[in-house]
Amino acid sequence: MPTLVVERAADFIWRNARLLERQLFAHLWLDAPCEGVLGALQAYQNADGGFGNALEPDKRCPASQPVDVEMALHILDVVDAVDDLMVDAVLDFLPTITTAAGGVPYALPSILDYPRAPWWQTTADPPASLNPTAAIVGLLLKNKVQHSWLDSATAFCWQEIEQSESEDFHVLMPVITFLEHVADRPRAERELARIGARIVGCKLVAFDATAGYVKGPLDWSPTPQSYCRRLFDDAQIEAALDSLAAQQQPDGGWPINWEPISPAIAFEWRGWTTIGALRTLEAYGR
Repeated sequence: MPTLVVERAADFIWRNARLLERQLFAHLWLDAPCEGVLGALQAYQNADGGFGNALEPDKRCPASQPVDVEMALHILDVVDAVDDLMVDAVLDFLPTITTAAGGVPYALPSILDYPRAPWWQTTADPPASLNPTAAIVGLLLKNKVQHSWLDSATAFCWQEIEQSESEDFHVLMPVITFLEHVADRPRAERELARIGARIVGCKLVAFDATAGYVKGPLDWSPTPQSYCRRLFDDAQIEAALDSLAAQQQPDGGWPINWEPISPAIAFEWRGWTTIGALRTLEAYGR
């Protein structure tokens, strides 16, 4: 990756990003130890073992939420620290929010008491959801975590996946994370093939990155190892990489393509998005 791209991104990160993303940037590109990332992440963990405090910035709820647990696991996975003690506390927390079906809800009712984006809605007794249960299970399985909670959660994911015809990126990506790492490979490959056909057949990929809140080839396949990479030819991936590189803004950061509920949230997301853009460009040798 050209040095100037990283230098411009660094300037944006230092000026605007949260401490968490500053520590992530330092670890990933400046060889800083991961302890800085872990310390910043720990500030988002609550006494119940879950994560909250707007770790996922679009809702400002301090209480623990399932999606914040997912985001914490993604961060720990990036820095190869899913064996951290924070995960032990997460595994104590997850059974407390798991429904009789075996999965966790999309959101808990505590979210309703705080400012949030319009899509963050739930009920007083929310049902289990593949988003984010499948991603949480997939990330734990990827990192060889063993815990009794995974048995019922895995069973829930299989039952829902095999019945689902969802065309929603926010459901399909957690499902793909699960299927990429679950032990039963023949069963997983069958479902991945079915999802891949749906992504292509239902035209769930936008090749114009400027078309608003859309998902392009690199959203589906952020690394060459992603299952969905096989859905795109080399020319499509190269064009998407060109487009991603061109989206770097004059301030050095990458934009978001949805409307945040406050200027602070925009910068919080742009820090995370900028790191994601750099990681994808690097993964593809750009």
